[in-house]
Parts: sequence; C-alpha cells; structure tokens
Amino acid sequence: MSNVLPSFTIPTIEWSAVAPVLLVIVTGIIALIFEIARPKSNNVATSIASILGLGVAGFFAWQQLGLMPSESLGNMVVVDRFGAVMQILLIVACALTILFSEGYMREKKIAFGEFYPLVLWSTAGAMMMVTTKNLLMVFIGLEILSIALYVLAGLSRNEAKSEESAIKYFLLGAFATGFLLYGIALIYGATGSLHFDDIGRVWDGRVPQISGLMLMGLAMALVGFCFKAGFVPFHQWTPDVYQGAPTNVTAFMAAASKIAAVATLFRFLDACAPMQEYWGPVLFWIALLSMTVGNLVALAQKDIKRILAYSSIAHAGYILVAILAHTKNPSQIGWGTLAIYLLSYSLMTIGAFIVISLGAKGGKEGTRLQHLNGLWQRSPWAAIALVVFMASLIGIPPTAGFLAKLQIFQDAVSANLWPLAIGLAINSAISVYYYLGIAMAAFVNEQTDEDVPTMRISPSVGLATGICAAGIFLVTVFFAPISNALFGPDGTVVRDQIVQTEPGDKVGIR
Repeated sequence: MSNVLPSFTIPTIEWSAVAPVLLVIVTGIIALIFEIARPKSNNVATSIASILGLGVAGFFAWQQLGLMPSESLGNMVVVDRFGAVMQILLIVACALTILFSEGYMREKKIAFGEFYPLVLWSTAGAMMMVTTKNLLMVFIGLEILSIALYVLAGLSRNEAKSEESAIKYFLLGAFATGFLLYGIALIYGATGSLHFDDIGRVWDGRVPQISGLMLMGLAMALVGFCFKAGFVPFHQWTPDVYQGAPTNVTAFMAAASKIAAVATLFRFLDACAPMQEYWGPVLFWIALLSMTVGNLVALAQKDIKRILAYSSIAHAGYILVAILAHTKNPSQIGWGTLAIYLLSYSLMTIGAFIVISLGAKGGKEGTRLQHLNGLWQRSPWAAIALVVFMASLIGIPPTAGFLAKLQIFQDAVSANLWPLAIGLAINSAISVYYYLGIAMAAFVNEQTDEDVPTMRISPSVGLATGICAAGIFLVTVFFAPISNALFGPDGTVVRDQIVQTEPGDKVGIR
C-alpha cells in the first residue's frame, strides 16, 4: 500500500482581490461588537463606524478599476472593472441606507443595533455575487444576502405585516433558491465545472447526450435569478415584502438586491451566449411583461410602498432590455448603460424611500398616499426632493433617470429590438400617472385653518436626501467624467481577456 498522499495545490490568495468584501465583513463584526458593548445606547457610533468601514472598502474597490482583469482564489474571484463598479454601487447603496436608518428606527421604535451588522453582511453577500464567475460562489453569496434580508424584513417585530413579509420572503426565497441550486447541479453534471465560461465551451461541443441536461439546468438557474431580480412572473413576493418590511430595509432591498441579481445575471447570460437561441425569446417576453405588468398594476395601488414595489418590477424590465441589447450585439453595446441605470435607479429609489420614512412617528408609520398630504408645509425641502425623485423615475430631463432610459432605448434600437424599445417608451409614459400622483400628494393641504408644525429632519437624513437628489443631476452633468472613471476611456469596455493568476503573481500586474 502506498503511503504517498495525493498532491493538492493550495490556491494563491490575492488579498487585494477580496479586500473590499473582507472589509465589509469585518465592519459588520465591529458593528456587532458595538451592539454587544452598548446594548441600551443609541446606535450613532455604530452607524458612523459602519459608514467609515464602507468608505475604506469603497476605496479598495475603486483601486480595482485600474487593474488588469484576472481571476484569483482558485478562479473563484474575478477582478475586473465590471465587478469593481458593481461593488462600488452596492457600497453606496448600503452607506445611504445606514445614513438615514438611525433616525427612522428611533421613530419607528425598532432601534435594534443588529440592523447594522445584518445590512453589512447582506452587502458582503451581494459583493461576492458580482465578483465571481463560479456558480458555487454565486450560491453562497446569494444565501448570505438573502438570509440577512429575511431577518431584516421582520425587524419590526410588533407588526403583523412585517412578520408576514419576512415569512413570505423566506418561503418563496427558499423555493426559488432550490430551483437555482438544482440548476447549478444540472449544469455541473453536464459540464463537469462550476465556472461560467465552461458553459459556452461545452455547449459549443454539441454533445447530444448532455444538451437537454444543460438546457434544463439553464432554465432552473434562470428561475432563481429572475426571482431575486423581481421579473414577471416571479414577482409575486415583491409588493407584500416591500410594504411589510421597515422602510429602510425596503430601500436597501430595492437597490442592493437588484444590483446583485442583475449583475450576476449579466455575467451568466454573457457566458451562455451560445445558447441564446433558447433563452433569448423567453427573456424577451419576460422583459416586456415586467415593464407592462409592473406599470399597469401600479396604477391601481394606493399604498406608496406597493406603488414603488410594482415600479421596481417595471424597472427590472427596463434593465433586462439593456442586458438583452448587450447580449445580442456585445461588440458594440457595452455594460456602461447597465451600470449607469443601476446607479440612477439606486439614487432615486433610496431617495424616495427616505422621504417616505419621514412619516414614521411614535412607533407608527403612514405609507398611504394621503399620508403625504401637507408635506410641502411641514418640510418644503423633503417635498422638493420627492418631486426630483419622481421626475427621475419618470425620466424627465435633465435627471439621471432620463439619461439612463435614453441609453437603454438607444441600445435596444441599435440591437434591432424595436418591440422592446417601443414597449419601454409606452410604459414610461404610463408610469407618469402614478409617479405624478405621489408627487402631487405632497402638495395637497393637510390643514387650512391653523399653522402646520415644521417637520424636524435630522442632519443624517438631510445629508442622505441631499446626496441622492444631487447625485441625480450630477450623473447627467458629469456623465463623461463619470463614464471615463468607471468604465474606462471609451466607456464601452465589455470583454477583457481574463488573466489567470499563477502562484506569486500580483493581481492585475502584467
């Protein structure tokens, strides 16, 4: 009997590749220590420490913009511009959420310190998803993102609707995760690999015995991705969860979960390009249905959070149009449109939820349209900011929402996806009705016979609102510099050659 042990090469860990994710995880641990050490105190110190940690992580993610595309940690972590930009977007969304959360949770009487580590770890899971081409890493990142969100959705423990949203999200999320995991298993069985790039390689080999297995795996994986992104017909969880979860959790969920799911789907479909004849027509109809169903059902809603939930479904359809345009013509249409849209969507959606959160007082929160009445009297700044956010969601120039929708429309036309381009234009016109309804509700007088007390807005809430409102215009005004900084000199970098790292090599140094 041989005593020689089988050889095993330990993967080289390039710490610069995983630094942003690790820093966010460590920041969550520090936030948890703060909560244990100061359980009865306010969470201002915890929120400040969290934002500082996110700032450091954002710096390291920014540093990755200038590195050569590479894979590290046994090809499980990808370092490229796309991943770096998505990490930055996730960090911005998390920081903005934390910035306005403390005041809201105090008024809502749910000022639990565990919110901060949970939201940070959820962000870390999302960052793992956008920086990998390994199906197993995608699954791990998705679970970290989702489990934290299940808990956060039920954070308002004394409200039945919050508990209901948490259990619905958990049950439906677990069901969709099962589809994704089964799809991963089938793809692995067909390709013998968990790497995205091997999917197209094996499919090009056209082995009849495994074609059906790969198609079934692709279909089941797409179910999981479509659920997390909120595409029709996998959107049923969205309105109930958005309405029942605390507003700060809804804001984070609307932005971060969307970024993670869409960015992962983008990489996955890019790798599955040889199979486009099968998934292309399906996603075409999903995009069209998401835009149409989201906007039409939103017209009948009276609760602001439900309106924005169906709005997010429509925006998911717009985003899918951008992805389909790229996959149809990847040499001419880059991922810059997708990134700009996700940035714009995050700013205007989080900003809108910040204004809605101002209705929380004494443990109660009003989220129906009439609860906005008199906002312009109580807080003119908040009312003006709400108008800005609604204008951007509609797509009125010169807001970032207009620029982002215009780019998607142009990309769809360039890719000869005329039905989707026309559908985007028509649905944007339909959305004007309910977005204007939200804005107009803030200018309906609440009281006429006596003075209305001024609403007190904390500095952190005012800062978060100001960043979102200013960002909506700055994205348009400084589009060229932002594009050059994030997407490269030409703004259309899509397919860079991945450089495999060897032991002792530094990521990106070639």
